[in-house]
Amino acid sequence: MAAEAAVREQAETVRRLKQDKADPDEIAKEVAKLLEMKAQLGGDEGKPKFVLKTPKGTRDYGPKQMAIRERVFSAIISCFKRHGAEVIDTPVFELKETLTGKYGEDSKLIYDLKDQGGELLSLRYDLTVPFARYLAMNKITNIKRYHIAKVYRRDNPAMTRGRYREFYQCVSVDGDTAEGALGCITVKHLFESIIPDVLPLPQVNDRRILDGMFAVCGVPDSKFRTICSSVDKLDKVPWEEVRSEMVGEKGLSPEAADRIGEYVQLHGEHHGVGPWARSGLGMEGAGHTPGSLGPPWLDTVSVGSVAGGGRYDGLVGMFDPKGRKVPCVGVSIGIERIFSILEQRLEASEEKIRTTETQVLVASAQKKLLEERLKLISELWDAGIKAEMLYKKNPKLLNQLQYCEETGIPLVAIVGEQELKDGVVKLRVVATREEVNIRRESLVEEIRTRTNQP
Repeated sequence: MAAEAAVREQAETVRRLKQDKADPDEIAKEVAKLLEMKAQLGGDEGKPKFVLKTPKGTRDYGPKQMAIRERVFSAIISCFKRHGAEVIDTPVFELKETLTGKYGEDSKLIYDLKDQGGELLSLRYDLTVPFARYLAMNKITNIKRYHIAKVYRRDNPAMTRGRYREFYQCVSVDGDTAEGALGCITVKHLFESIIPDVLPLPQVNDRRILDGMFAVCGVPDSKFRTICSSVDKLDKVPWEEVRSEMVGEKGLSPEAADRIGEYVQLHGEHHGVGPWARSGLGMEGAGHTPGSLGPPWLDTVSVGSVAGGGRYDGLVGMFDPKGRKVPCVGVSIGIERIFSILEQRLEASEEKIRTTETQVLVASAQKKLLEERLKLISELWDAGIKAEMLYKKNPKLLNQLQYCEETGIPLVAIVGEQELKDGVVKLRVVATREEVNIRRESLVEEIRTRTNQP
């Protein structure tokens, strides 16, 4: 009895946290505890006991979340296609040797798979290296493509900040394309179609600036890449944490770290930066930033980084036998962060999110009309109308109308004994409750007109 009381108490804790809209990580933790307590309480002897939960750093997406994601994906894909991009796909795993060493210090975050059939494989860490491998294999030097797919990182997740172990990347890389296309896609059309009221504030970064800064600050050449990885975290964690990592974990001298701190916390105009910075900023001469796995950032006020891009000229050369460079400009969209923004906004606005695109519900007013409903819905499907019906033999009309209101279906096509005799269908507008009789042969055209469908 005490165990059952503890389960009820834990269930109440979970209910209260959900009602108060507490931190998702805290809710997930308490739900896992509740499931574990229920499993320990058990039922049938000899039955295996296990906790039902998603792996750490992952989550399920219900119909509402997927509706938001499909809306974002549709806008992004439409934007890329508008600019002439093709779509490609690559395997979710690659040969381990393809990925090893391409990410510097972050290579430790790659998920390795067990040997299956004599090949050492790893889950893809991002979409850029597989794309470079694809170009080199197929000897492609000119392509404009986009790729939206899941990638995997063996990282410490922070799901409340949009850090997952499994997440979507949305990448567009153009071979031999001017940088102007990058800004055009990300800043103008992309954000106009997804979050039009968020004003992107570009922040330009160049690897040569960091290299010059590290040299001036006394960072050994051998530590450039690893210290750069720490500096890249400044848009997520405060300087004190970054300094602690550089000194405590990576062995940089405190003096060098403090000199770096003086530079990275500068704001405003040039602040007396030396020739090393002017070169990187393009103040001296012209030229492009060498390809890099650490591209510049595109930040927005209060929500952090939502996109990033840069040149990747040297990436394909990693796989080319002769080390030839292929000019590339790329952009990566922070899909998970954009999803979080839209989810929070829709929740705050209490907007009802439709999880289907059903245009009309086929309903009946009396019993024993299942066959007639099936005939009508088949006619609508054949005509390309998005329709559905309640899969009960004799549903009540009120229940059918309430289902439309709950799910946002705009129209109801009602068949009854009198309608069948007259050769009509009663079409009801859910929002206004207006009802009109429509000739059966004119129903498809009427539905298309009322739902603005071609």
